[in-house]
Amino acid sequence: MKVTKIRPNVLMISIVAATGGLLFGFDTGVISGALPFLKQYWQLNDASIEWITTTVLLGAVVGAIGSGRLSDIIGRKQMIIVNAVIFTVGAIGCAFAPNPAILILMRILIGIAIGITSYVVPMYIAEISPTRIRGALVTLNQLMITIGILVSYITDFALSDDNNNESWRWMFLVGLIPALVLLIGMFFLPETPRWLISRHRLEEGIKVLKKVEDPDMVEKTLANIQQEVKQETENKTRVTEIFKPWLRTPLIITVGIFFFQQFSGVNTIIYYSPIIFKMAGIVSNTQSIIPAIIIGVMNVLACLLSVFLLDRTGRRKLYMIGILGMIPSLALLGICFHFKEALGASLPIFAVLSIVCYIVFIAISLAPLGWLLISEIFPLNVRGVGMSIGSLAHWAFNAVIAFTFLKLVNSLGIDATFWCYAVICLIGAVWGYYYIPETKGKSLEDIESFWRKGSNPRKL
Repeated sequence: MKVTKIRPNVLMISIVAATGGLLFGFDTGVISGALPFLKQYWQLNDASIEWITTTVLLGAVVGAIGSGRLSDIIGRKQMIIVNAVIFTVGAIGCAFAPNPAILILMRILIGIAIGITSYVVPMYIAEISPTRIRGALVTLNQLMITIGILVSYITDFALSDDNNNESWRWMFLVGLIPALVLLIGMFFLPETPRWLISRHRLEEGIKVLKKVEDPDMVEKTLANIQQEVKQETENKTRVTEIFKPWLRTPLIITVGIFFFQQFSGVNTIIYYSPIIFKMAGIVSNTQSIIPAIIIGVMNVLACLLSVFLLDRTGRRKLYMIGILGMIPSLALLGICFHFKEALGASLPIFAVLSIVCYIVFIAISLAPLGWLLISEIFPLNVRGVGMSIGSLAHWAFNAVIAFTFLKLVNSLGIDATFWCYAVICLIGAVWGYYYIPETKGKSLEDIESFWRKGSNPRKL
């Protein structure tokens, strides 16, 4: 089998652009270690903590909705540059926030940047990458997100000081470094050939294409881009097209997989892990971050594993393996907290082991499958609308979970909260058995034909 070598310039372009993914992960995870210090510094109650955590997700909804059309107008490169400026302002604003209200406003601003990143960065990398290695380079963005989360945990631990309740300021300020790398680096990167050609800048598009595409693929790729642009121009699709009866199943799959992904409670662990471990008996703010670092490392390793499994194991089988592994992991985590007194000082150890198992199972299944499946199950003419609905569902469900976690803990108890998430996963396993299709090895045209026949997704 011929192995395609990655040109150094293509790899560098992808890494610089994927710094946006690292920022996505960093600004998602950094709040985790900052929360205990914020709570003490401003004497915040649980409601205020939930607002500070959730507002970044509300901003992400706005960013995800508005970025698609804007990136079509000003270009992918310019959109990422604008995004880097937003990340820069947000990092500085969070670090020097004089009160919770300003911090919330800055978190909304960063959320807008995260929402833009979730849409534009993968698009830029996909459009700038050589055809033969596009999948691997786009996956680099997902890997950088998990690395960003891990870096945020390490940063939180390195800068935390139990004797200084303003430690959180330095944690947020570190986000300035990758934001500046992205901002400066993007000025030296090209615009994507597809966008240039779509704006009738053919010579510029061909020039960039020759720099990034394999020489023997330039003519074919150029022809494909021109054909796609022509089809999009001639076949303007109304948004209501996606609600036609034959597309009802892919729409249910899109909303459903993100529902079960988020309502399994994954982001309560990303956002609140130090608080969870303080509930497990760790007193020190600094020491409560250490288990989060372990979880972050396993998240990165599991993400790497998923790259190898997705096209080997298949989507449907991997979904079922993942969610069936998540159920006992969450149930065991609830049991650990239920028998908190009996476990005593060993509770944090058992809690970490349970969460690590859970993170591994979701990181190889529902976490990557959500974005992958929605890019495969919609026909070309409604794929953009379908993916936008998926992105909106992801951020909306994410926000609900972040905003209700502490409320559930206070009303039901932390043991029952994780049991609730386990029950949702159990329902998700039944739902997935009937609704998750096997798209591995299927062409997009075959999948579209399957939906038009009204066939059962389980039989794909």
